[in-house]
Amino acid sequence: EKKAIAGNIEDYLQGKPCPSKSPKRIIIAGPPASGKGTQCEMIVEKFGVVHISTGDALRAEVAKGSELGQQAKGFMESGGLVPDELIINIVKERLAEPDCQERGWLLDGFPRTGVQAEALEAAGIRPSHFILLDVPDDILVERCVGRRTDPETGKIYHLKYNPPPEDPEVQGRLVHRADDTEEAMQKRIGAYHENVRAIMPFYSNLHVKIDGTQEKKAIAGNIEDYLQGKPCPSKSPKRIIIAG
Repeated sequence: EKKAIAGNIEDYLQGKPCPSKSPKRIIIAGPPASGKGTQCEMIVEKFGVVHISTGDALRAEVAKGSELGQQAKGFMESGGLVPDELIINIVKERLAEPDCQERGWLLDGFPRTGVQAEALEAAGIRPSHFILLDVPDDILVERCVGRRTDPETGKIYHLKYNPPPEDPEVQGRLVHRADDTEEAMQKRIGAYHENVRAIMPFYSNLHVKIDGTQEKKAIAGNIEDYLQGKPCPSKSPKRIIIAG
């Protein structure tokens, strides 16, 4: 009946579950110090998708002793970069596993290059959502340069935004990572922008840009709205094609 049809269409446009809806397939991208890791944890907790980073996928294949893992192990032990083709094959294998097929997946920082994005497209692997965390470069540098790590507890502090305890013992053992300098950070940010420019043509009609300077719960709320099909401040208007 026409009202039922209209209801199904309305549910689809608002991102509500419907019988034919597939599990979420999410890619999230963001520069270093953008808070991407925190948001990944919150997405997994809220939506139950499988979180996949290339580092975890590589280590899992090596631990399994699979053919792909053995190939990757050789590069990793020699200190060389694992080739794009091998990384792509490992990610494809992981996305084909039952948990990803049933629960959906969250690709964290992959694809990084145009070659990787093109390979996913060629394999028919396309996200349903693409999240781009947007933080100005100067704020990223400030976040990074002020970071300090407690090697005993693994806790990460920030001298301005999340100061360490007053305890002299804790403050005395805090470590400033060698790559948490302004110069190193500028290089990492530059590489990130170059990578994003290479992959965005594949996802330009799909992505949403989220303001990553907000408080983490506000960012998570924007992401949740987007994944549920609700309007969010940075989301483009809907562009719909209907056939019948």
